[in-house]
Amino acid sequence: MWTSLEDKTVIVTGGSKGIGKGIAQVFSKNGINVAVVARNTDHAESCAAEIRKSGGKAQAFVGNVADLASMNRMAQEVVDTFGGIDIVCANAGIFPTCSLENMTGEEWDTVMNTNMRGTLFTIQACLPYLKLADYGRIILTSSITGPVTGYAGWSHYGASKAAQLGFMRSAALELARYQITINAVMPGNIVTEGLENLGADYLNSMAASIPLKRLGSIEDIAYAALFLASKEASYITGQTIIVDGGQTIPESLEALG
Repeated sequence: MWTSLEDKTVIVTGGSKGIGKGIAQVFSKNGINVAVVARNTDHAESCAAEIRKSGGKAQAFVGNVADLASMNRMAQEVVDTFGGIDIVCANAGIFPTCSLENMTGEEWDTVMNTNMRGTLFTIQACLPYLKLADYGRIILTSSITGPVTGYAGWSHYGASKAAQLGFMRSAALELARYQITINAVMPGNIVTEGLENLGADYLNSMAASIPLKRLGSIEDIAYAALFLASKEASYITGQTIIVDGGQTIPESLEALG
């Protein structure tokens, strides 16, 4: 039996859809107060309303992860609403497709500002309150793309996700003095709105290359994040969990048998 996380408070950036929404829903089912953070008020409120309808505790908050002032306001509003911050899921991220040859500096910066600067600003805004918690947890949503694998058109995305892990390891050393842990979940191909937009051919070909022969669900990622948020994970910091159905294991399709 895990120690209950009931009445802890989690901030989930990019929490209105995709993996973030899955994290918000799974955490709420475990009695955690959920702050659904997104740039779009209506989207954030829609997710929070779904959670409340199912019996959970959630509120919507507006925040732009690439803007520190915006994140500072959001963090203060969460504390005013729930009384504190215990867990931060830095999940917000974008993955536009662009070839290396055609990529502009602006396109590169847009991805880095959301995926990497957003990670920094989210943590900076929440850190004063995490220090006041019984124990603090930070969970990053990274990816297998960049740190482990590559995909044509996602060089900027892959670079940002690899950067998150380099950031995480040094941050773990600074945060340890406060008994705050920071770890990352590295999803493989997970069924979300964004992935579905890549088309049926992409989904089918990716599923065929995964040993478990299916794409992952948002709940697969959310439960890995929930474990890293638990008291039982208190001795884990600066580490990664790959959740990919074994996708990164075979060296070729022939190895799948």
